[in-house]
Amino acid sequence: MNTVGIRNRTTPDLPHCVEVLAEVHRLDRYPLNWPADPEDWLSPPNALNAWVAETEQGAILGHVAVHRADLTPDPAAPPVAEVSRLFVAPAARGHAVGAQLLTRARQWAAEHRFSLNLEIVEHPRSTSAIALYERTGWRHTDTTVATWTGPAGEPVRLRRYTLPEGQP
Repeated sequence: MNTVGIRNRTTPDLPHCVEVLAEVHRLDRYPLNWPADPEDWLSPPNALNAWVAETEQGAILGHVAVHRADLTPDPAAPPVAEVSRLFVAPAARGHAVGAQLLTRARQWAAEHRFSLNLEIVEHPRSTSAIALYERTGWRHTDTTVATWTGPAGEPVRLRRYTLPEGQP
């Protein structure tokens, strides 16, 4: 694979990100429930920043975002952000693209003094993503049932992770 670059996502990237996301959804069922407006789903109101991974030729290989998580922050604690909307094109897997995107999100959080957490759907097709998070230093803190349901109305279990203190 050619060199992969990580850069801030721009508005013109969104249609390309949606194309990759649709491919990921077909293969992995991520996101579990396909959004009515995928571009809006990639850019929710609580978004703080987002990045894309791309080839030297500009093809989008992956995406990650950081969203504000603490809507009622504790003034004594660092603000909390959530890693979200992480996906990698199936053809780009196995080349550390996801790890590079996570590294960029972690760097941004450290620069802006945010602590980080994330949630992932506990699903048989999530095993590679779970392995990536655990391999890159995330600690599983608990598993809960989501307030929303899957496509057939079934309950959805969420694995929650945090990044231990002192990890960049």
